[in-house]
Amino acid sequence: MSHLSQRPDNPVVGVPMPHESASLHVTGAALYTDDLVHRTKDALHAYPVQVMHAHGRITALRTEAALAVPGVVRVLTAADVPGVNDAGMKHDEPLFPDTVMFYGHAVCWVLGETLESARLGAAAVTVELDERPALITVTEAIAAESFHGAQPTVHSGDVEAGFAEAAHVFSGEFHFADQEHFYLETHAALAHVDESGQLFVQSSTQHPSETQEIIAHVLGLHSHEVTVQCLRMGGGFGGKEMQPHGFAAVAALGALRTGRPVRLRLNRTQDMTMSGKRHGFHARWRVGFDADGRLRALDATLTADGGWSLDLSEPVLARALCHIDNIYWIPNARIAGRIAKTNKVSNTAFRGFGGPQGMLVIEDILGRCAPLLGLDPTELRERNFYRPGQHTPYGQEVLDAERISRTWQEVHERGDIAERRREIAVFNAAHAHTKRALAVTGVKFGISFNLTAFNQGGALVLIYKDGSVLINHGGTEMGQGLHTKMLQVAATTLGIPLDKVRLAPTRTDKVPNTSATAASAGADLNGAAVKNACEQLRARLSQVAASQLGAGATDIRIVDGVARALGSDRELDWDRLVHTAYMQRVQLSAAGFYRTEGLHWDARAFRGTPFKYFAYGTAASEVEVDGFTGTYRIRRVDIVHDVGDSLSPLIDIGQVEGGFVQGAGWLTLEDPRWDTGDGPGRGRLLTQAASTYKLPSFSEMPEVFNVTLLANATEPGAVYGSKAVGEPPLMLAFSVREALRAAAAAFGPAGISVYLGAPATPEAVYWAIEAARAGAGTPTVTTRSTGEIHTDASTLSRV
Repeated sequence: MSHLSQRPDNPVVGVPMPHESASLHVTGAALYTDDLVHRTKDALHAYPVQVMHAHGRITALRTEAALAVPGVVRVLTAADVPGVNDAGMKHDEPLFPDTVMFYGHAVCWVLGETLESARLGAAAVTVELDERPALITVTEAIAAESFHGAQPTVHSGDVEAGFAEAAHVFSGEFHFADQEHFYLETHAALAHVDESGQLFVQSSTQHPSETQEIIAHVLGLHSHEVTVQCLRMGGGFGGKEMQPHGFAAVAALGALRTGRPVRLRLNRTQDMTMSGKRHGFHARWRVGFDADGRLRALDATLTADGGWSLDLSEPVLARALCHIDNIYWIPNARIAGRIAKTNKVSNTAFRGFGGPQGMLVIEDILGRCAPLLGLDPTELRERNFYRPGQHTPYGQEVLDAERISRTWQEVHERGDIAERRREIAVFNAAHAHTKRALAVTGVKFGISFNLTAFNQGGALVLIYKDGSVLINHGGTEMGQGLHTKMLQVAATTLGIPLDKVRLAPTRTDKVPNTSATAASAGADLNGAAVKNACEQLRARLSQVAASQLGAGATDIRIVDGVARALGSDRELDWDRLVHTAYMQRVQLSAAGFYRTEGLHWDARAFRGTPFKYFAYGTAASEVEVDGFTGTYRIRRVDIVHDVGDSLSPLIDIGQVEGGFVQGAGWLTLEDPRWDTGDGPGRGRLLTQAASTYKLPSFSEMPEVFNVTLLANATEPGAVYGSKAVGEPPLMLAFSVREALRAAAAAFGPAGISVYLGAPATPEAVYWAIEAARAGAGTPTVTTRSTGEIHTDASTLSRV
């Protein structure tokens, strides 16, 4: 066990406790970025001028009529930008574009005394376009060879030799949808400028340092002239990692040009039509199995829908390629990736960051091929688990691979899977028009940023003379409980009660150059940095306590707010210790830092060790499907998930539950639709409100929902032995989609291979049922064969 993972006596970490702002959330007292406008004098309101065409060069932009609208103060255009007119880290996202790249693209912003005056002013702006053809779907982009960014490939083994020795070779295609973040709080920023031109920007952002950087280069300033603060977010899910920067820059530019505070908040329709989503993917694959159903080779091409600009599409694609294996060993693989450039919003980070898209491909392959191999899908999955000592296609050893089997077995035992399968068989035999099914799937998710430089965190911890402690760290709070965990880490490291510690909002002038709160690394990076700062302080205070207690500093223990020397009855309470340290002129503040060790990634060769460790989990989901409508309900879910030694069990269980439900939403309910016709609405998002975009709600929750954290699972390389929990549980929802596939197959003859769309909406399930009833699938392959199968829109068939 490492020093980083070792826990002291009576730790505050590991104690179940509610979210630190839970009471503020439920009473409405919690402040979010847009709440601050009511405390701000003379704030102006920003409103976008959106162009409702998918693609075209701007030939005229007329703003004079807007300035005549009562209450309109200014119209911000490219001419107002003193620095660089770009809001993207790849410098491919003009803040004020001269070419419209997607339906609803904002080309300028109106500032008004009220939101209504700004809205009316925006409506008065006229834009003339030289319209151009637009690519809306991934398949259109592929056909037009419209790509941008890198096109990496993962190689391992000898793919052609693997196919040559395979007993069964199948091929197919798979297209699955994007997903709207639908955080409760839409994008928001509030900017102030002081008498010296210093900018202070409140932003709902997961990456304050990058927001600061973008604002600075748009305004032609240095970073030390811009301070960004994030109080908290009403949800982020990755949608506020990169995309807040431009909105914050608009507010900052408005404040700089007018000398007044500027508030920008998107309404729901604007947020959905202007901000990026989870990348939809197209996959083309060929897979080979030996006679025992073990994977021998995989050749696949993954195409991500990047939208109009790169944003984070390259690292999202990289993580998809690194996770297509999931929990399965593939000795021979060639996985190619590319990013489609389409005339849609620029897709961005979303919980899982490409991992879910890659893993969905292999889970779909196994679910579709299992009947053709004459195997139960659960058995096929088990036969292909990673074993200790095996490596991923990109060359990283899968450490703790036995946890795949541990979580799998524990789910089977806790969920009484064997007995329930027998009950399901009896039920299905007795019900011609309703079927039940149960599926089990697992997760192996790598933790760390693929870009090694991002794997660092900072903290600033202050102890005041009265013994109270204030923590600043680089992570942001979006409801996930990061601040709660940081409070527990600080209290544990200092050896004091939790009520002695308070946490300050995240600010770039307290902790600089931070990484985004993303990649599930928030607790790992910031927790280790907080621990480092607290250890420095504790070492100084131990010296003071030693002088007071007549002992050596190494013999001092601070537990529950009391310093004691080993083998002595003498003690010194925390408050007195701190005051004594102050009187002795001992420094009572410390900057902490942490960099993740043991990482290496060659992006060009696509090989290395990009992840500190893997998080594992298994889920079993049981569904019931109506054969007349395709509607379904999730009857029961059992999950065992590996979070190492939990820092905060109540928070972690909530994260597992929430991640699972969000994943089930992506895979079964959430169906973004775009106008792909040739009319004037081409490229328009059709599902731009909660009335047309279906989100999971209480009615979609499992009737029985059991979540267990894997015991005895210390992670020696992370803070207090914990593991990340934000993203990995989302992929446990594969079990729901695979259960729906099995239920649809139960309406047809035995051995049917069912194609199921993603998302598996009731409509998609209904058509899968109809295909199964018609026997449109392929009967089980029981003989040695190298014949390939392919897919059309709904079935698999022999070539």
